[in-house]
This record gives sequence, structure tokens and C-alpha cells, in this order.
Amino acid sequence: MRTSLPIRLLLILVGGVVVGVSAHGLTGRADSKTAAVAPSTTSTMLTTTLPTTTTSTSTTTTTTLPSRGGLVIHGTGDVNTDSSYVPALAANGHAYAWEGLDGLFLEDDLTVINLECTPSELGDSLPKQFVFRCDPDSLPAMRAAGVDVVNLANNHTRDHGAAALLDGVVQVESEGMKAVGVGANADEANAPAIVDVNGWTVAVVGFGGIVPTPDWIATEDSPGMADGDTIELMVEAVRAAKEVADLVVVTIHWGLELDLEPEPEDRERAAAMIEAGADVIFGHHAHRLQPLEIIDGKPVFWNLGNFVWPNFSVPGSTTAVARVVVSSEGDLDACLIPAFITAPGRPELTDDPPC
Repeated sequence: MRTSLPIRLLLILVGGVVVGVSAHGLTGRADSKTAAVAPSTTSTMLTTTLPTTTTSTSTTTTTTLPSRGGLVIHGTGDVNTDSSYVPALAANGHAYAWEGLDGLFLEDDLTVINLECTPSELGDSLPKQFVFRCDPDSLPAMRAAGVDVVNLANNHTRDHGAAALLDGVVQVESEGMKAVGVGANADEANAPAIVDVNGWTVAVVGFGGIVPTPDWIATEDSPGMADGDTIELMVEAVRAAKEVADLVVVTIHWGLELDLEPEPEDRERAAAMIEAGADVIFGHHAHRLQPLEIIDGKPVFWNLGNFVWPNFSVPGSTTAVARVVVSSEGDLDACLIPAFITAPGRPELTDDPPC
């Protein structure tokens, strides 16, 4: 058991919602990452296709689908690797940002983050109050720490123009990660990243609901980010992802900065996406940790706060890693792993996973 820092988050009660759902022992193995298999107290059963056998008079052919193991999926809030904003990263190296996690993202099956800076050296800064450009050296360190999917749909992805936005996708994917939430047009921006792991096909969809100006949203013939405000478009993207995947994970930039509870409009969006087939929702943007809530059996992490970020205050440094454990039968278990930004750009786990 780790020693907790000033804020312990094993169970958090915010707005009447408890964020720690359950605690179980973990076992299992999958591909290059260690997977966990756990019974669930908050579960949704997913359909598993059984092996099929076809018999003729002369031959018997048996087709067996790959067996499914358990999955562990992690998500984080805002990651900013702009060395001018977080000088400690330039001083200590970008691996410093991930060293307080004890290899957590190397031991799971899928890690999804929100990258709150433009991962490109192209373009000029726009006239905005806050403009962030990721240090190119941060991407290899990010991948080495176990990050698999990067959401780029947020209010800093186009801080240096459309060319930098598109180049950011190239830079992220050249390091072996997948980028979601932006593209050369709306179809590309809404397209899911597909990850096949441990017998499962997982689709990750990214949305950006915080829009500096309307031209940040991708259209049929212009680049930008996926619309995270319009329910009809979000539902369409989730349904399309569900058609090609067993599980759909949504990562979305929404909410009001510094708020501790979700907005009513975002509740409507979450309910619509879950009805359309979303299995997990990771939210970010508020720069404050908000609760985990189970809606129709699906975990919604309303806002995951800061993660790789300066430690300006105790509330802003209080954070967590979202954790979803999927059993081989498809049951879902979810919890928040307590963490705290102990030094600029350095989150550290403060307790063991409660699920």
C-alpha cells in the first residue's frame, strides 16, 4: 500500500456521487501488456460469439474464434508537454512526467490520454490567451511509458493553425501511438482508432466540445476536430464505431473549467452516446477532478482533471487515473486510482488501484 499524499481519493464524494466503485484482486495476461480479470459489482454483459461448426458428408470444418481474456483500460485528463509551460520537463527529461506511475500504463491493455498541446513544429501561434506547443521529444517518452491512444480534440490542438493540427496526427502516429478526434475533414475527425487486444476489438472515438471559434470544427471539406457539442453527430460517430468493435471508448473535452460537477448538457450527451453504444467515457477540460458515475451500467468519468501539468494548487494537483476492468465475459468494473501532481509535470500514484 502506497503512502498517500495530502489528498487521498480512494473514495471521493462529489455532488453526492461516489467515485470508487469496487475493489477486487487482479489476474491475467494479454499480448505485450498485463491484463486484469476481475469480477464486477457494476456490470454490463456483452455478447460473445460462440465457436461454429460446419459439417458436410465428407469433411468436418471447425472454426474457433479467438478466445477473449480480460482487459484493463486506463484514461487520463490533460497532458501538457510544452516545456515553456512546464520547465521541469526540459530540465529533467520527458520520461520524468511518467516516472511516478510505477509502470502502470505498461501493465495494462490500453491507455488513452488527452494531449493538451499541439504536437507539431509547424505554424505560428494564434492570438490566444494560452497557446501550447508540445515538445517533440515528449512523444517517444510518452509511448515508452505505455500510452496507446492520444486524443487531439481540444481547445489547443489548433493553436498553431490547420497545418500543425494535421501534422500533429502524423507526429503522434509516427511514434507508434494512435491519434483520434481531428482530421482533414469531418469523416476523418470522427473516425475511431481501432485496437485489437486479447481477443477484443476496441474502438476509441475522440470529441472536442470546447471550441475557440467555429472554424476549429471539421467539416466535409475542411480540417478540424470532431464536434463534441452536437448530439446527433456524436451519436452517429459512436454508432459507426460500435458496428466495427466489441467495445467503444469515448474520450471527450467538455465541461466548465474549475467546476466539480458535470454540466446538465453534458449529461444529455453522455446518455445519448451510451444509448448509441458507448461503453466507457473519459472526460477532460475542467482542470479539476470530477466524480465517476455509472449510467446504464457504463462508467462515465466526468472530468479527470490535470495530469501532466504544473502543480499550481492543491485542487488543481488532485487527480486520478481512470481504470476500467473488463472480464473475459464482458462485465465492466470501474474506479479512480488516486494520484497527485507532486512536482510540476509529475503525477504520482498515491494508493493502489481500488478495482
